[in-house]
Amino acid sequence: MLGAMFRAGTPMPPNLNSQGGVHYFIDRDGKAFRHILNFLRLGRLDLPLGYGETALLRAEADFYQIRPLLDALRELEASRVTPAPTAALLHADVDVSPRLVHFSDRRGPHHYELSSVQVDTFRANLFCTDPECLRALRARFGVASGDRAEGSPHFHLEWAPCPVELPEAEYGRLGLQPLWTGGPGERREVVGTPSFLEEVLRVALEHGFRLDSVFPDPEDLLNSRSLRFVRH
Repeated sequence: MLGAMFRAGTPMPPNLNSQGGVHYFIDRDGKAFRHILNFLRLGRLDLPLGYGETALLRAEADFYQIRPLLDALRELEASRVTPAPTAALLHADVDVSPRLVHFSDRRGPHHYELSSVQVDTFRANLFCTDPECLRALRARFGVASGDRAEGSPHFHLEWAPCPVELPEAEYGRLGLQPLWTGGPGERREVVGTPSFLEEVLRVALEHGFRLDSVFPDPEDLLNSRSLRFVRH
């Protein structure tokens, strides 16, 4: 089209400007024409990072009938298409075991009392056939013991929140540890089943899963023992 516009003998008179020079006016999008010219100069499509007007540029390329540019835009748009998520399964089981811990509580220089407190130990098993989702779950729960072998669809966690009545030294001596979630600046402790399952639910929904079953009570989601998610 551009060649036809300016080919010798084409009746396309120029416009005179105030300085007595001439220019041609094409009633099309001027910002998109920058990329048209660059493609004609360089022979390749170089667009700014995050360029979001490919539909407009395609319309301009179609108007000017620049077939190689249309082909390049089709390839670019095809590369940007996000593949549909594949079918996957995510299963989360969590169990709690109460344990009565006895310890000596110092009340004075020579005065000790035997005290007791209940410590709840949580054990969770996660099974996910989507490796990306499983990596996100591992990243979400960053500081707990467990089997984190890469390539396995299983993920095991064990933690025990420290009761206020239990001295930190005694907590450490028992080999107990907490579970944390969140990134820098938003780290928070997972203190029980509801907060753990809430994080699992967030990750599952972010990766396109839907809740399939709740055990034992479907009406009490965050206090359940088992959640099953599927993605078709």
